[in-house]
Amino acid sequence: MNRIAFIFPGQGAQYAGMAREFYDTYEESRRVFEEASEVAGFSIEEICFREDPRLDETKYTQPVLFTASCAILRAVEAAGIHGDMTAGLSLGEYCALSAAGAIDFADAVRVVCHRGCFMEEEVPSGQGAMTAILSRRAIPIEKICEETEGIVTVANYNCPGQQVISGEKDAVDRAAASLLEAGAARAIPLRVDGPFHSPMLKGAGEKLEAFLKDIKIESPRIPYISNVTARAEQSPQRMKELLGQQVYSPVRWQQSMEYMIREGAEVFVEIGPGKALSNFAKKIDRSLRVYHVETVEDLKELGAISERGEL
Repeated sequence: MNRIAFIFPGQGAQYAGMAREFYDTYEESRRVFEEASEVAGFSIEEICFREDPRLDETKYTQPVLFTASCAILRAVEAAGIHGDMTAGLSLGEYCALSAAGAIDFADAVRVVCHRGCFMEEEVPSGQGAMTAILSRRAIPIEKICEETEGIVTVANYNCPGQQVISGEKDAVDRAAASLLEAGAARAIPLRVDGPFHSPMLKGAGEKLEAFLKDIKIESPRIPYISNVTARAEQSPQRMKELLGQQVYSPVRWQQSMEYMIREGAEVFVEIGPGKALSNFAKKIDRSLRVYHVETVEDLKELGAISERGEL
Protein backbone atom coordinates (compact mmCIF):
# COMPACT_ATOMS: atom_id res chain seq x y z
CA MET A 1 0.00 0.00 0.00
CA ASN A 2 1.16 3.52 -0.82
CA ARG A 3 1.45 6.09 1.97
CA ILE A 4 -1.28 8.71 1.58
CA ALA A 5 -0.98 12.34 2.65
CA PHE A 6 -4.10 14.45 3.20
CA ILE A 7 -3.53 18.14 2.41
CA PHE A 8 -5.91 21.07 2.99
CA PRO A 9 -6.15 24.52 1.33
CA GLY A 10 -6.00 27.88 3.08
CA GLN A 11 -7.85 31.17 2.97
CA GLY A 12 -8.41 32.45 -0.55
CA ALA A 13 -9.84 29.14 -1.80
CA GLN A 14 -13.36 29.95 -0.57
CA TYR A 15 -16.37 30.44 -2.85
CA ALA A 16 -20.14 30.50 -2.44
CA GLY A 17 -21.61 27.00 -2.52
CA MET A 18 -18.47 25.07 -1.56
CA ALA A 19 -19.24 21.67 0.00
CA ARG A 20 -22.99 22.11 -0.61
CA GLU A 21 -23.16 18.76 -2.42
CA PHE A 22 -21.65 17.04 0.60
CA TYR A 23 -24.10 18.76 2.95
CA ASP A 24 -26.98 17.54 0.78
CA THR A 25 -25.62 14.02 0.26
CA TYR A 26 -23.84 12.83 3.40
CA GLU A 27 -25.16 12.86 6.95
CA GLU A 28 -21.59 13.04 8.28
CA SER A 29 -21.01 16.27 6.35
CA ARG A 30 -24.33 17.79 7.40
CA ARG A 31 -23.52 17.17 11.06
CA VAL A 32 -20.22 19.00 10.64
CA PHE A 33 -22.02 22.13 9.44
CA GLU A 34 -24.67 21.90 12.15
CA GLU A 35 -22.12 21.53 14.94
CA ALA A 36 -19.95 24.32 13.57
CA SER A 37 -22.91 26.71 13.40
CA GLU A 38 -23.87 25.90 16.96
CA VAL A 39 -20.34 26.53 18.24
CA ALA A 40 -19.71 29.64 16.13
CA GLY A 41 -22.99 31.29 17.10
CA PHE A 42 -23.97 32.10 13.52
CA SER A 43 -25.15 30.11 10.50
CA ILE A 44 -22.15 28.67 8.68
CA GLU A 45 -24.52 27.30 6.05
CA GLU A 46 -26.03 30.72 5.31
CA ILE A 47 -22.63 32.28 4.62
CA CYS A 48 -21.24 29.23 2.81
CA PHE A 49 -24.11 28.39 0.49
CA ARG A 50 -25.35 31.85 -0.55
CA GLU A 51 -23.78 34.88 -2.19
CA ASP A 52 -22.84 36.53 1.08
CA PRO A 53 -20.19 39.30 1.36
CA ARG A 54 -19.20 37.97 4.78
CA LEU A 55 -17.54 35.02 3.06
CA ASP A 56 -14.57 37.27 2.28
CA GLU A 57 -14.34 38.80 5.76
CA THR A 58 -11.55 37.02 7.64
CA LYS A 59 -13.49 36.53 10.88
CA TYR A 60 -16.15 34.63 8.89
CA THR A 61 -13.99 33.19 6.11
CA GLN A 62 -11.89 31.12 8.46
CA PRO A 63 -14.62 29.17 10.31
CA VAL A 64 -16.66 28.77 7.12
CA LEU A 65 -13.78 27.47 4.99
CA PHE A 66 -12.56 25.25 7.83
CA THR A 67 -16.05 23.77 8.18
CA ALA A 68 -16.43 23.16 4.44
CA SER A 69 -13.11 21.32 4.22
CA CYS A 70 -13.85 19.25 7.32
CA ALA A 71 -17.30 18.34 5.97
CA ILE A 72 -15.61 16.92 2.87
CA LEU A 73 -12.97 15.21 5.05
CA ARG A 74 -15.65 13.38 7.04
CA ALA A 75 -17.22 12.05 3.84
CA VAL A 76 -13.79 10.89 2.63
CA GLU A 77 -13.18 9.09 5.92
CA ALA A 78 -16.66 7.56 5.84
CA ALA A 79 -15.73 6.11 2.44
CA GLY A 80 -12.91 4.25 4.16
CA ILE A 81 -10.08 6.43 2.85
CA HIS A 82 -7.64 7.61 5.51
CA GLY A 83 -4.41 9.56 5.46
CA ASP A 84 -1.07 8.29 6.78
CA MET A 85 0.16 11.86 7.33
CA THR A 86 -1.33 15.31 6.95
CA ALA A 87 -0.62 19.00 6.45
CA GLY A 88 -2.58 22.12 5.62
CA LEU A 89 -1.65 25.49 4.18
CA SER A 90 -2.18 28.26 6.75
CA LEU A 91 -5.84 27.93 7.89
CA GLY A 92 -5.79 24.42 6.38
CA GLU A 93 -3.44 23.42 9.19
CA TYR A 94 -6.49 23.21 11.49
CA CYS A 95 -8.12 20.71 9.13
CA ALA A 96 -4.89 18.73 9.30
CA LEU A 97 -5.03 18.82 13.11
CA SER A 98 -8.59 17.50 12.93
CA ALA A 99 -7.62 14.77 10.45
CA ALA A 100 -4.77 13.76 12.77
CA GLY A 101 -7.11 13.51 15.76
CA ALA A 102 -5.14 16.16 17.64
CA ILE A 103 -8.06 18.50 18.37
CA ASP A 104 -11.77 18.12 19.01
CA PHE A 105 -13.84 19.54 16.16
CA ALA A 106 -15.82 21.94 18.36
CA ASP A 107 -12.60 23.24 19.90
CA ALA A 108 -11.12 23.73 16.44
CA VAL A 109 -14.14 25.82 15.43
CA ARG A 110 -13.65 27.99 18.52
CA VAL A 111 -9.98 28.44 17.70
CA VAL A 112 -10.48 29.42 14.06
CA CYS A 113 -13.27 31.84 15.03
CA HIS A 114 -10.91 33.59 17.45
CA ARG A 115 -7.98 33.34 15.02
CA GLY A 116 -9.96 35.15 12.33
CA CYS A 117 -11.06 37.87 14.74
CA PHE A 118 -7.56 38.38 16.14
CA MET A 119 -6.12 38.69 12.63
CA GLU A 120 -8.83 41.03 11.40
CA GLU A 121 -8.59 43.27 14.46
CA GLU A 122 -4.78 43.49 14.38
CA VAL A 123 -4.62 45.18 10.99
CA PRO A 124 -7.70 47.02 9.66
CA SER A 125 -8.87 45.93 6.21
CA GLY A 126 -7.11 47.76 3.39
CA GLN A 127 -3.85 48.43 5.23
CA GLY A 128 -2.22 45.12 4.37
CA ALA A 129 -1.94 43.01 1.24
CA MET A 130 -0.50 39.81 -0.20
CA THR A 131 0.79 39.22 -3.72
CA ALA A 132 1.89 35.98 -5.37
CA ILE A 133 5.18 36.25 -7.24
CA LEU A 134 5.63 33.87 -10.17
CA SER A 135 9.05 33.42 -11.72
CA ARG A 136 10.65 31.03 -14.18
CA ARG A 137 14.10 31.67 -12.79
CA ALA A 138 15.65 32.33 -9.40
CA ILE A 139 15.29 35.90 -8.17
CA PRO A 140 16.50 37.36 -4.84
CA ILE A 141 13.02 37.72 -3.36
CA GLU A 142 14.11 37.95 0.30
CA LYS A 143 16.80 40.54 -0.52
CA ILE A 144 14.42 42.70 -2.52
CA CYS A 145 11.83 42.59 0.29
CA GLU A 146 14.50 43.62 2.81
CA GLU A 147 15.56 46.54 0.62
CA THR A 148 12.00 47.78 0.09
CA GLU A 149 10.82 50.69 2.24
CA GLY A 150 8.10 49.63 4.67
CA ILE A 151 7.05 46.21 5.96
CA VAL A 152 7.10 43.43 3.38
CA THR A 153 8.36 39.85 3.77
CA VAL A 154 7.99 36.45 2.15
CA ALA A 155 4.81 34.88 3.54
CA ASN A 156 4.58 31.62 1.58
CA TYR A 157 7.06 29.31 -0.12
CA ASN A 158 4.46 27.48 -2.20
CA CYS A 159 6.43 25.64 -4.87
CA PRO A 160 9.30 26.18 -7.29
CA GLY A 161 8.66 29.48 -9.05
CA GLN A 162 5.93 30.69 -6.72
CA GLN A 163 6.26 32.62 -3.47
CA VAL A 164 3.91 35.07 -1.79
CA ILE A 165 4.89 38.40 -0.26
CA SER A 166 2.91 40.10 2.50
CA GLY A 167 2.91 43.31 4.51
CA GLU A 168 1.90 46.96 4.20
CA LYS A 169 -0.06 47.48 1.00
CA ASP A 170 2.21 50.18 -0.43
CA ALA A 171 5.34 48.21 0.49
CA VAL A 172 3.95 45.04 -1.12
CA ASP A 173 3.18 47.00 -4.28
CA ARG A 174 6.68 48.49 -4.36
CA ALA A 175 8.33 45.11 -3.77
CA ALA A 176 6.18 43.48 -6.45
CA ALA A 177 7.25 46.16 -8.96
CA SER A 178 10.92 45.62 -8.04
CA LEU A 179 10.54 41.85 -8.38
CA LEU A 180 9.03 42.24 -11.84
CA GLU A 181 11.99 44.41 -12.80
CA ALA A 182 14.31 41.71 -11.43
CA GLY A 183 12.78 39.10 -13.71
CA ALA A 184 9.59 37.80 -12.08
CA ALA A 185 7.03 36.75 -14.69
CA ARG A 186 3.90 37.88 -12.86
CA ALA A 187 2.73 39.51 -9.63
CA ILE A 188 -0.82 38.51 -8.68
CA PRO A 189 -2.65 40.23 -5.77
CA LEU A 190 -4.41 37.66 -3.59
CA ARG A 191 -8.04 37.62 -2.53
CA VAL A 192 -7.41 38.24 1.16
CA ASP A 193 -8.02 41.25 3.37
CA GLY A 194 -4.91 41.19 5.53
CA PRO A 195 -1.10 40.87 5.56
CA PHE A 196 -1.12 37.24 6.68
CA HIS A 197 2.11 35.57 7.78
CA SER A 198 3.90 38.90 8.12
CA PRO A 199 5.35 40.66 11.21
CA MET A 200 2.32 42.97 11.15
CA LEU A 201 0.30 40.13 12.70
CA LYS A 202 2.64 39.27 15.56
CA GLY A 203 0.17 40.65 18.09
CA ALA A 204 -2.60 38.45 16.68
CA GLY A 205 -0.34 35.41 16.89
CA GLU A 206 0.48 36.15 20.53
CA LYS A 207 -3.24 36.49 21.36
CA LEU A 208 -3.94 33.19 19.62
CA GLU A 209 -1.19 31.41 21.54
CA ALA A 210 -2.65 32.74 24.81
CA PHE A 211 -6.13 31.52 23.76
CA LEU A 212 -4.75 28.09 22.89
CA LYS A 213 -3.53 27.58 26.46
CA ASP A 214 -7.09 26.61 27.44
CA ILE A 215 -7.68 24.40 24.39
CA LYS A 216 -6.97 20.66 24.62
CA ILE A 217 -4.55 19.51 21.94
CA GLU A 218 -3.27 15.95 21.94
CA SER A 219 -0.38 14.23 20.20
CA PRO A 220 -1.55 13.46 16.65
CA ARG A 221 -2.41 9.88 15.69
CA ILE A 222 -0.68 10.30 12.33
CA PRO A 223 2.24 12.61 11.46
CA TYR A 224 1.09 16.22 11.29
CA ILE A 225 3.47 18.64 9.58
CA SER A 226 3.77 22.22 10.87
CA ASN A 227 3.82 25.17 8.46
CA VAL A 228 6.51 26.84 10.56
CA THR A 229 9.01 23.99 10.91
CA ALA A 230 8.08 21.93 7.80
CA ARG A 231 8.42 18.76 9.85
CA ALA A 232 6.21 16.50 11.95
CA GLU A 233 5.40 17.77 15.43
CA GLN A 234 4.24 15.62 18.35
CA SER A 235 4.37 17.77 21.50
CA PRO A 236 0.99 19.45 22.24
CA GLN A 237 2.71 22.36 23.96
CA ARG A 238 5.09 22.86 21.04
CA MET A 239 2.18 22.62 18.59
CA LYS A 240 0.35 25.43 20.40
CA GLU A 241 3.43 27.63 20.28
CA LEU A 242 3.85 26.96 16.56
CA LEU A 243 0.19 27.66 15.79
CA GLY A 244 0.65 31.08 17.38
CA GLN A 245 3.86 31.70 15.47
CA GLN A 246 2.29 30.52 12.23
CA VAL A 247 0.11 33.64 12.10
CA TYR A 248 3.13 35.89 11.55
CA SER A 249 5.72 33.43 10.15
CA PRO A 250 6.27 32.19 6.59
CA VAL A 251 4.33 29.12 5.48
CA ARG A 252 6.96 26.65 4.30
CA TRP A 253 4.63 24.67 2.08
CA GLN A 254 7.16 23.47 -0.49
CA GLN A 255 9.46 22.35 2.33
CA SER A 256 6.52 20.59 4.04
CA MET A 257 5.70 18.70 0.86
CA GLU A 258 9.32 17.71 0.39
CA TYR A 259 9.41 16.47 3.99
CA MET A 260 6.34 14.28 3.42
CA ILE A 261 7.87 12.89 0.23
CA ARG A 262 11.04 11.99 2.14
CA GLU A 263 8.85 10.30 4.75
CA GLY A 264 7.39 8.05 2.08
CA ALA A 265 4.23 9.86 0.90
CA GLU A 266 3.50 8.78 -2.66
CA VAL A 267 -0.16 9.76 -2.94
CA PHE A 268 -1.48 13.23 -2.05
CA VAL A 269 -5.19 13.91 -1.65
CA GLU A 270 -6.20 17.57 -1.56
CA ILE A 271 -9.45 17.91 0.40
CA GLY A 272 -11.46 21.12 0.06
CA PRO A 273 -12.22 23.87 -2.44
CA GLY A 274 -9.85 24.67 -5.29
CA LYS A 275 -6.89 22.84 -6.78
CA ALA A 276 -4.04 25.13 -5.72
CA LEU A 277 -2.26 22.51 -3.62
CA SER A 278 -2.61 19.89 -6.33
CA ASN A 279 -0.97 22.27 -8.77
CA PHE A 280 1.82 23.03 -6.28
CA ALA A 281 2.42 19.31 -5.77
CA LYS A 282 2.94 18.69 -9.48
CA LYS A 283 5.43 21.54 -9.66
CA ILE A 284 7.32 20.14 -6.66
CA ASP A 285 7.49 16.58 -8.00
CA ARG A 286 5.80 15.59 -11.26
CA SER A 287 6.04 11.89 -10.36
CA LEU A 288 3.57 12.25 -7.47
CA ARG A 289 0.10 10.80 -7.68
CA VAL A 290 -2.22 13.65 -6.77
CA TYR A 291 -5.99 13.52 -6.29
CA HIS A 292 -8.45 16.24 -5.39
CA VAL A 293 -11.80 15.95 -3.58
CA GLU A 294 -14.01 19.00 -4.00
CA THR A 295 -17.22 17.43 -5.32
CA VAL A 296 -19.21 14.27 -4.65
CA GLU A 297 -18.16 13.00 -8.08
CA ASP A 298 -14.49 13.50 -7.08
CA LEU A 299 -15.09 11.35 -4.00
CA LYS A 300 -16.83 8.63 -6.00
CA GLU A 301 -13.90 8.49 -8.41
CA LEU A 302 -11.41 8.32 -5.54
CA GLY A 303 -13.50 5.60 -3.89
CA ALA A 304 -13.45 3.55 -7.07
CA ILE A 305 -9.67 3.90 -7.26
CA SER A 306 -9.40 2.81 -3.64
CA GLU A 307 -11.65 -0.21 -4.20
CA ARG A 308 -9.42 -1.33 -7.03
CA GLY A 309 -6.49 -1.23 -4.61
CA GLU A 310 -4.78 1.53 -6.57
CA LEU A 311 -4.36 3.96 -3.68
